[in-house]
Amino acid sequence: MLKLSRPNRTLFARAFGSSPSPSSSSPADFTSTILNCRNPTEAFELFNSASKQFGPRKDLELHSAITHVLVRAKLYIKARCLIKDLILDLHKSCKSRRACDLVYNALGRLERSGFSARNVFGVLIIALSEMGLVEEALRVYGSIGVLPATQACNALLDGLVKTGQLDSMWELYNDMDSRGLRPSCVTYGVLIEGCCKKGDLVNARKVFEEMPERGIERTVVVYTSLIRGLCNEGRMVEAESIFRTMRKDGVIPNLWTYNCLMDGYCKVADVEQALVLYSNLLGDGLRPNVVTFGILIDAFCKVGELMAARSVLVCMVKFGVAPNTFVYNGLIDGHCKVEDVSEAMDLKLEMEKYGVLPDVFTYSILIKGLCSVCRVEEAYQLLQNMKKEGVAANAVTYNSLIDGYCKDRNVEKALEVCSEMTKVGIEPNVITFSTLIDAYCKMGNMEAAMGLYSEMVVKGLLPDIVAYTGLIDGHFKTGNVKEAHRLHKEMLEAGLTPNVFTLSCLVDGLGKNGKSSDAINLFSEKTKVSSNTDETKEMDGDFCSPNHVTYTALIQGLSVDSRIFEATKFFLDMRVSGLRPDAFTYIVMLKGHFFQAKHTLGVMMLHADMMKTGIIPSIDIRPVLCRAYQEIGDLKSAAKLF
Repeated sequence: MLKLSRPNRTLFARAFGSSPSPSSSSPADFTSTILNCRNPTEAFELFNSASKQFGPRKDLELHSAITHVLVRAKLYIKARCLIKDLILDLHKSCKSRRACDLVYNALGRLERSGFSARNVFGVLIIALSEMGLVEEALRVYGSIGVLPATQACNALLDGLVKTGQLDSMWELYNDMDSRGLRPSCVTYGVLIEGCCKKGDLVNARKVFEEMPERGIERTVVVYTSLIRGLCNEGRMVEAESIFRTMRKDGVIPNLWTYNCLMDGYCKVADVEQALVLYSNLLGDGLRPNVVTFGILIDAFCKVGELMAARSVLVCMVKFGVAPNTFVYNGLIDGHCKVEDVSEAMDLKLEMEKYGVLPDVFTYSILIKGLCSVCRVEEAYQLLQNMKKEGVAANAVTYNSLIDGYCKDRNVEKALEVCSEMTKVGIEPNVITFSTLIDAYCKMGNMEAAMGLYSEMVVKGLLPDIVAYTGLIDGHFKTGNVKEAHRLHKEMLEAGLTPNVFTLSCLVDGLGKNGKSSDAINLFSEKTKVSSNTDETKEMDGDFCSPNHVTYTALIQGLSVDSRIFEATKFFLDMRVSGLRPDAFTYIVMLKGHFFQAKHTLGVMMLHADMMKTGIIPSIDIRPVLCRAYQEIGDLKSAAKLF
């Protein structure tokens, strides 16, 4: 380990004569002396003293000299740290590319016999890659004319993976391979990580299988990288298979391995298997960390098992593991999802009490939770508190509050929040515009909605399915069928697939505008209802599975059009598919049977069906039922309804 100490004056004497005067010496004098020092410690002492006299640019030669000395002595980490410091210093007065050029040129000027340029430039490549300056590292790689050491190659490949340049990773690897690279286990680990990050698990498996063929032993890091990639894609059967192979090959899984598998199972809602793995890791003598407990707590919260999540928190404390913000955020989110916002707010107080500071996610979760239970003003106050605490809100925070005000039909306040958002430098995004457009559409203010739509397009933001669905529904409701169809066509041309809400709006709009046949055709086309089996097949791509709102919209359109038989057929289809009609569905059916078709018996049967499903006749339903019973002379049953 090199130590910084007071410079040895005999060094100066040896370098500059009997009366050393370092202040009068040039960087070139010091550079020569550093290169000729007997050992790196001596050279570093001289460098440390001399570098104080010169600025970063004049200091370049000194840094180059000491870097060559350190690399020759195989003190690579120390050399790398010095290069990083130099680049950061130069970056204060010039751009990254210029800073890197200065360092590269300085190192190149000292290339001479006895100093390995290959290793020196390799250290520079590693330093640049670790600093995230991957483009500059690539330029060095392309300029030096020789293949750098494997460690430098690995660092450069890893830099490309970390910056998401996954195609470039393969191009670079193929170039390295053609130039004689002897890949190590680390090289393969980086390649597997890159494939998994891209979702290319086929190539990840190929790289993994190639390792034994080339005599390279697979480590726990390599196994875990592939397991994590498979888990991220929900391919748990394959992940378990790799885990078993790992055991069979005598590679002991570590805590990271178990955490990846547990997280994978929790993401597919198999908390039971995650608990089995938790038990196994304890059996292997591993000690769970905050990530382990955080995974379990988050999973329990997502499936609504809040008591179990709380018990994990207690267990966590028993293990001496302090809960962090992520853990509390999971608990808070779980309580907000079941609308127990008061408990969620208490958890925020608890975390603050134990010194765990809420972050932007904590506040965003709570603001969304408060808005979901119509406590919008409290949510707004929480935003103000958040600012006072120095936590910067993000687009998600503001959008949650804007959505809350829109659902409260207070668009004016929503626009105020939008203005606040812009003032702090956060531009409204697609979700912001979609939320406001949908609110205006629900209020019937199509002029304002289309104004926002136009502004959105001008800003280069592509409207999403929420914006289009709101606009289509709004235009149908105001009788502008032509514009609704135009927007539907535009949405399809933009490559957006209608979801069940879009389909419900289209079916409802067509039905209410006297186009019930078109509504049936669209419903059949988009849901793939089989005419033979009357079953709805849930399919991918352009198809969706209808919900009770979609069926009710179609039934209402047919009933208004006096097509009661067909309406009844779709009502039965709805029941067969496992969907439960709500009170409004029954109102539509009852009015159709009685007012449109005078099917008194049908009304009686619907009443019986309602009672069976536990729906009590509301004030809207009772008059229809009463008149039906009166028609058949059953005054006693009619009287019971009131």
